[in-house]
Order: sequence, then C-alpha cells, then structure tokens
Amino acid sequence: MSRPRRTQYLTGYPPALVAEVQHLIDENRLGPALRRRYPALHTVRSDRALYDYVGTLKTEYLRSTPPLSHVSYDNSLHVIRNALGLHTSIARVQGNKLKAKREIRIATLFREAPEAFLRMIVVHELAHLRVSEHDRAFYQLCCHMEPDYHQLEFDLRAWLTLREAGGVSPWADGETPLSPGT
Repeated sequence: MSRPRRTQYLTGYPPALVAEVQHLIDENRLGPALRRRYPALHTVRSDRALYDYVGTLKTEYLRSTPPLSHVSYDNSLHVIRNALGLHTSIARVQGNKLKAKREIRIATLFREAPEAFLRMIVVHELAHLRVSEHDRAFYQLCCHMEPDYHQLEFDLRAWLTLREAGGVSPWADGETPLSPGT
C-alpha cells in the first residue's frame, strides 16, 4: 500500500525535484540518505543551551543587533502551519524611553534533529533581526551566516515531508515510525 503524497513543505520547488523526494520516500530511501548526510543529532536539549547556542551565532555574525531577551523551544509552534521558528520584537514606552524586547522560539520537534537543521532555523530567525521580509537581502544574510543555507532548508523540508508521510526517523535507534504530531 502506497503512502499518501504530501508535499506541502516543498511548495515552490520544481515539480521534478518534488517528484524525486516522493520517489525516495516511496522506496524508503530518503531516511537513509538524510542519515548519511547528517549522521548525528545535536545536543542542544534545554532552553538554556538553546539560548547559548543562538547567542554564540548572534555574537559571531550580528554583534550590532540588540540583545535577545528570550530564546526557547516552543511546543505551540506547529510545523504544519509552516512555523519552524518564530521571532518577535515588541517595543514599549516606559517613561521617556523606548524599550524593545526580542525573542526567538524554535519548534520543539527540532530538539531532536541534526545540528545542521537547528542551525539553519536559528540562522533564519536571526536574519529576521536585521531584515524583516524574505527578500534577496534576507537570503544573502542567511547565506553569509550559513553558506549551505539553501541545501539545508531543502533537506529539512524533505525530512518534514518524510515525517508527514509517516516515514521512519533516520535517527531512530529502532524502526520507529514518525508521527506528524511529535
């Protein structure tokens, strides 16, 4: 019995590329291919470790941007609605001063993902501290911070497509089926 074709994460990519991903999923070859390319999961498990991880990248590439007030994994972000991460910036006037609060939240499912996928999402959210729109300047900044940004984004979207199709986690010790809600 063939799995349902779900390619919502690959919208905008050439149809031939989407068909290739689906073909790899149908033949149970996408998971092993991703495992070969990204052999290990990262160790950034806690919100504190995530804050430090994001802070290190921010310090390296975006020193002049204002500090982040909060960084965390967030269970309420649903990748089904295309929210892999979220950045917020809230400005408030206190007395005669303008105070800004900047936050980055990453979908909890990336707590157990390859470091390259986590880095891609963090780079994406950090880029929004400087550029709000997904335009050329935004993607240039992403590629400055992570030269393989576009390949990582595609591979991450292929992994999400595999999850949505109920595929097996490439990083599971056993043959544990992926469930879209986890």
